[in-house]
Amino acid sequence: MEINQIDWKEQDFWGVKEFILLILLEFVFVIGCIKFVVKPVYVYWFDSNELYAGTLTGATIAVTLILGIYFIALRPKKLSWNEVGVKSFAIKDWKIIIIFSVLLMAGAVIIVVLTSFIGNTWENSKTEALQQNATFFTVLIALLSAAVISPIYEEIFYRGFLYRWLRTRIGLKGAILISSLIFTIVHLPTYNAMPVNFFSGIIFALAYERTGSIWPSVIIHGVTNGIMVLLTSLG
Repeated sequence: MEINQIDWKEQDFWGVKEFILLILLEFVFVIGCIKFVVKPVYVYWFDSNELYAGTLTGATIAVTLILGIYFIALRPKKLSWNEVGVKSFAIKDWKIIIIFSVLLMAGAVIIVVLTSFIGNTWENSKTEALQQNATFFTVLIALLSAAVISPIYEEIFYRGFLYRWLRTRIGLKGAILISSLIFTIVHLPTYNAMPVNFFSGIIFALAYERTGSIWPSVIIHGVTNGIMVLLTSLG
């Protein structure tokens, strides 16, 4: 059987309970507690350096959501990480990775240009902190955060679990739309990035849909984020 010929599009092992608990973990604990209570503490620790505070915040969220997936969705039902897409993909899927990466970068540029006419910009507190102190170490930290940590935990959570859960119940279009919308909302308060985040969510979901593995979307996510970090540091 080929790698992408799997049955996850028809059924999964979870119910409404797991979905609600993980959504509450994201919206109540991660957003309500980590982003609005814990992050300000990190900002204080790092003397208002948004880059370091943001990176530590991302690492905290990563640990929280990965543990949430394990203890809520996998361990109680004695499931492996394969069930959330942590599995190998076919060599032919590199074509999808390359095409989708180019599509995402091109689409992001077009979205930024179009939304600039209504006053939108691509800068945020992290990019400003990086530009003000663009050293080898700060760029390395930014790359670790944006191109490694974020892509891995976000793809496992938003595509591996959330998209799959929705896909088996409301179909392809609905799952892409709702998972991308949730993916956009959780990135608040970076309002200026919302259009790009929504488009990114669609691309990542399609990559998972086509390959049956979250690694292609992790690679696309990491490469595009990494390019943006490098462009920001050069800017």
